[in-house]
Amino acid sequence: MKYIVALQNKMDLLQAQAVNCLKKKEGQNTVEYLLMLGVVVGVALAAGFALKKMMPDLFDSMKGKILGGIGQTGGGDY
Repeated sequence: MKYIVALQNKMDLLQAQAVNCLKKKEGQNTVEYLLMLGVVVGVALAAGFALKKMMPDLFDSMKGKILGGIGQTGGGDY
């Protein structure tokens, strides 16, 4: 009987520690940082997809300007 009471006391102590651990707000900062990290990663991914769609047009435009500039100078008689 003595062992059962001692075991019950330990279980009550563990339960009280678990409840106190859940009531603490120290872990709140970690959750906030994880949420902010998720938002930053989401914005970076969205910007990456937008740039991926714009890049071929941008490079074609730059290529046209470079080739057009070369054609206007006379072909380079160096």
